[in-house]
Amino acid sequence: MTAVQPEKKTAHAAQGHQDYYETLRTLSQASVDQHFQAFKDIAWDDPAMAIIDNDERLILNDADEIGRHPWYKTLPKQRQIEIGGYRYAQIAKVGSQFEMVLIAGIMNHNVWAKNGNPEFRYSMHEVTEETHHIQMFQEAVNRFKEGSGVDVAGAPTYFKVIFPLIAAAGSLLPEIFFTGILAGEEPIDHLQKSIMRAGGSHPLIDRVMQIHIAEEARHIGFAHQWMLHHVPELSFARRQLFSAAFPVIMRVLCDVIMVPSKQAQRDMGIPDEVAREIWWDSDDSDKILRDLFTDVRALADELGIRTPVYRPLWKLFGIDGKVARFRGEPASATH
Repeated sequence: MTAVQPEKKTAHAAQGHQDYYETLRTLSQASVDQHFQAFKDIAWDDPAMAIIDNDERLILNDADEIGRHPWYKTLPKQRQIEIGGYRYAQIAKVGSQFEMVLIAGIMNHNVWAKNGNPEFRYSMHEVTEETHHIQMFQEAVNRFKEGSGVDVAGAPTYFKVIFPLIAAAGSLLPEIFFTGILAGEEPIDHLQKSIMRAGGSHPLIDRVMQIHIAEEARHIGFAHQWMLHHVPELSFARRQLFSAAFPVIMRVLCDVIMVPSKQAQRDMGIPDEVAREIWWDSDDSDKILRDLFTDVRALADELGIRTPVYRPLWKLFGIDGKVARFRGEPASATH
């Protein structure tokens, strides 16, 4: 076997850096060319956007775990509307709280950035976009409260308590922080795309999702590229920690974004046995959970971290399965 010459390895590494930085410059230019502002690109005062009682457009469709459950489908229409409104407001609130963690972590990460590093510029574009996402999510939550009296707290208390620890990982263990980013972004992106493919919902919710899906594609792409570039540089010990932590973080933070808190479940009147079936104790819900991570599994395989040693963790947490053939492949095509 012919050994690879050091100069060839160096040249290959240099080309890898160049390709990565070129991708970042492309993402940065895309953020310049196409971006949205929360109070400019949503017609908040359009009568069609108003949140009102008895609005059947708030009934959840089958893309949502609650909406597809027989318990929900047998409820009176007014209760379906009330639960749908609460569900959309809850997801928007949790989404805004996740974006806050992302911004805090990026700031912790970027304070150490070297001059001239293209990661700094793109990540600041992302922070700008996430700021507008927080504003549009929170404004939507406010409109629900004003229009129909729905008031939500969002993420469970434990998530708010560990908020500073997650943000601190941005500088201390950036690979863990970027895993947390994907753990929040991938499930909500999957859910929003599924809702839109199923016909959408209320016009205000649809517009918020359209904007979020468009810009989140860049954010998820950056997290993927960051990992592909930096994970191979990890020491052996940190790589093992990363490989073990990856599926755990994915599963835990998925529940924060996808599973309403106990208080939220009580507010919506979801019986405990129904909640257990929806999250994640039935064949149907098991498939939904697996489907949320098709893109993540593809990334993990590319990183070489879903090995026989760590794959039992993926199975234990119910997120193992097939990988997506392409980014954003519809779930119906992957199973």
